[in-house]
Amino acid sequence: MFHCTKSKAIILFILFASVFLTVNASAEVGNLSNEQMKQLMAENVPVIDIRRPDEWQSTGIVDGSQLMTFFDARGNFNMDKWLAGLDKVAGKSDKFILICRSGNRTQQVSNFLDKKLGYTQVYHLKKGINNWIQSGDKVVSVQ
Repeated sequence: MFHCTKSKAIILFILFASVFLTVNASAEVGNLSNEQMKQLMAENVPVIDIRRPDEWQSTGIVDGSQLMTFFDARGNFNMDKWLAGLDKVAGKSDKFILICRSGNRTQQVSNFLDKKLGYTQVYHLKKGINNWIQSGDKVVSVQ
């Protein structure tokens, strides 16, 4: 049987309150389907492709995407340089969409931007460009 003293009740209340406040302190990352991404693109929300140049060449890109590699082939990144590029495309309260190969990298990056850096309208294509292409959605060659 659970026995709850007054001090335990206060501690539980503080824990629940802190979780609730933490969850609501930042916006949730938008996990987009292809259709939802097309709707946002129609509203001129920028798409940022965080893959590497060899990946862009291999598959093509969503037309109009901003090409901003986040992770290199070894998984390294330069946060300051990448954020400087992002600042030219979108601010902390602006909508933008991240896209990668399968959605894994963009999930990591978008969660970091939301939870740690305070970006409030981060979206990512949850299944990446591979699913985009498999679904018959168009890509263009990198110029």
